[in-house]
Amino acid sequence: MGKIIDGKLIAATIRGEVKNEIEKIKISGGRVPGLTVILVGDDPGSQVYVRNKERACQEVGISSEVKRLPATTTEAQLIELVRTLNADDKVDGILVQLPLPKGNDEIKILNEISPDKDVDGLHPLNMGKLFKGEKGGLIPCTPQGAIELILSTGIEIRGKEAVVVGRSNIVGKPLAMLLLQHHATVTICHSRTKDLGAVTRRADILVAAIGQPKMITGEMVKPGAVVIDVGTSRVGEKLAGDVDFESAKDVAGYITPVPGGVGPMTIAMLMKNTLAAAKLRS
Repeated sequence: MGKIIDGKLIAATIRGEVKNEIEKIKISGGRVPGLTVILVGDDPGSQVYVRNKERACQEVGISSEVKRLPATTTEAQLIELVRTLNADDKVDGILVQLPLPKGNDEIKILNEISPDKDVDGLHPLNMGKLFKGEKGGLIPCTPQGAIELILSTGIEIRGKEAVVVGRSNIVGKPLAMLLLQHHATVTICHSRTKDLGAVTRRADILVAAIGQPKMITGEMVKPGAVVIDVGTSRVGEKLAGDVDFESAKDVAGYITPVPGGVGPMTIAMLMKNTLAAAKLRS
């Protein structure tokens, strides 16, 4: 059986590092980093995520505020709020919790966030810096967390064949760019890929981020591969990943569980990004 990559443990270490840095800022009389989350409507999944983010901020010492808005909030009102937060010196990070209620142009709203406060790393300027390999941009949290999980295995990414299943702007594309920066040979697969299993079986590093529960089975995994499962879907009462854990765990060399793998890392990286944004701005 492959080794389980403990995302909870690695995330706790990263949160500890952020907490230590913030303690030093406090001791030196500096301003504590501030994060504002905008939550529109009452999507149950989003409510849980936002509560987890609040708890993490409290733990590491980040000053946090959640703007809870009704689902009837207009796009114009949202943009106005984002612009107000852009101008607020106490706010280092702005995060608009997705998905937004129907009728909102998510890209338009996210593009209003000031690039130096864009702790989700989704502004075109930050995406462009990532694409060009430029320093000083904010990197999307989930891809950054996935890379940390791969590195935690001690396996060198350089020269490895990496396959990313999923091409979203939030995970698939930025993660492919990060893997390229680590000198992997990268293939991106998606719903139109012919014979997906033939491609995934070549992967030394396989990342599943397609949003289809248990789609990647053990027979689609190369023996000894590092398998990172980004997916979270509710199947009955339980959470399931994009990887069929039971069949894949005996083939993979290393594998992340769901829950307890990538999820905690996303929030840990949000804390790290908020601290980084505060430093960039100061």
